Amino acid sequence: MLLKYFYDEKLAQASYLVGCVATGEALVIDPARHVTPYLAAAEKEGLRITHVTETHIHADFVSGSRELAFATGATIYLSDMGDADWKYAYADDPNVITVRDGDSWQVGNVKVDVLHTPGHTPEHIAFQIVDTAGADRPIGIFTGDFLFVGDVGRPDLLEEAAGLVGTKEVGARQQFASVARFKSLPDYLQIWPGHGAGSACGKALGALPSTTLGYEKLFNPAFQYTEETDFVDWLLADQPEAPTYFAQMKRVNKAGPALLRSLPLPMNFDRTTLDGIIEDGGQVFDLRNRGQFAANHAPGTINVPADNSGLATFMGWLVDYDRPVYVLLPSIDTEQAILRDLRSIGIDSVPGYFSPDVLSHRTQALPVVTALELAKRLPQNGLLIVDVRGKAEYAAKHIVGARHIPLGYLARHLGSLPKESTIVTQCASGFRSQIAASLLQAAGFDNAISLNEGEECWTRFLPTESGSAK
Repeated sequence: MLLKYFYDEKLAQASYLVGCVATGEALVIDPARHVTPYLAAAEKEGLRITHVTETHIHADFVSGSRELAFATGATIYLSDMGDADWKYAYADDPNVITVRDGDSWQVGNVKVDVLHTPGHTPEHIAFQIVDTAGADRPIGIFTGDFLFVGDVGRPDLLEEAAGLVGTKEVGARQQFASVARFKSLPDYLQIWPGHGAGSACGKALGALPSTTLGYEKLFNPAFQYTEETDFVDWLLADQPEAPTYFAQMKRVNKAGPALLRSLPLPMNFDRTTLDGIIEDGGQVFDLRNRGQFAANHAPGTINVPADNSGLATFMGWLVDYDRPVYVLLPSIDTEQAILRDLRSIGIDSVPGYFSPDVLSHRTQALPVVTALELAKRLPQNGLLIVDVRGKAEYAAKHIVGARHIPLGYLARHLGSLPKESTIVTQCASGFRSQIAASLLQAAGFDNAISLNEGEECWTRFLPTESGSAK
């Protein structure tokens, strides 16, 4: 048996290729939308991708199962364990086989056993692997978003992101049962999870790419609970904000993502077009770095720097998926890489882009302030600090008097902010604060300012306190 590991650091997402060297067949598990790495790895190893599968309907990225099957002719295996709301709409396609708990199939000499592991989502399944060429017992399990290194998948996304009220406690109880099932499995089993540290699919994911079930039984908090109520309380507590775009990803992956080759290529537009789009209320994101945007930018644009690994995540938080998205590139040669990042989270409607040379005239600056300067200005009336970090960050330490609005939710709270006041946005490093300030400025807040320094600075010069927002 051959195992290849693929990891997208931008989305903290793992996928896998499992091959049978004897027969030349291969299976890809939880593929990302851009499938070139799998095709290249298979070709290098002399394998052909004959099977594709995924553990569940993903919420944080666009699945590449259909894309990879189209490129290779592989059969897709999908879970049939969800109710009517959580069944794949394309499950009746000729190249799709639906599977249930206890089902199995062969990839050459590699046997794949299906284990239903609901909790993160109702239809979630895991894949237990037996290399029958040399063993009659499993070597490990691909656990998707059920079991991570040091954590288990959060059960609240359906409620928090998709709006399915009352589902998180049900999911937490299902997760407890799934953990109990795994307690009875052998300690030696290797665990290959679907995400690593930085993913929003859990609250405390470890950075290691794999683990063993025995190790998780010893040290993973989820395995320490014997009472369901205690487990549910622990699991639902302190989960990070659910990214708003997760609901869109669920819809896309359930319906079946469009093939990339069917999407039109964006056009290179001029400044006249840019001004017209902004005048019509279109959404334009300037992807240059913080310094460039602060110095000069087109009025009405929002800054999301592409030089940060979180580009896709931040764009997912901020875009309106029901409207076209336009981007101003850091440079023309970044077009393909940025388009790949956008499409990895389903931003498919990108009619055009702009090069930096459209900023040769009619620009404005974004005011920034240091922590020391802010400390001197705080006594002035009408100045409001908006902390755009996550709730856990805010609760641990924040500037006294700062209002808490996480960046991803800022757009929906614009009506509650005073346009006549000077608003200073603030975060842990200055990155999120500038995105927030640019959003405010684009929305007509003429006195928006970004605190361009991080926590190590504002804790020196400004009074702080702990505690959750009231």
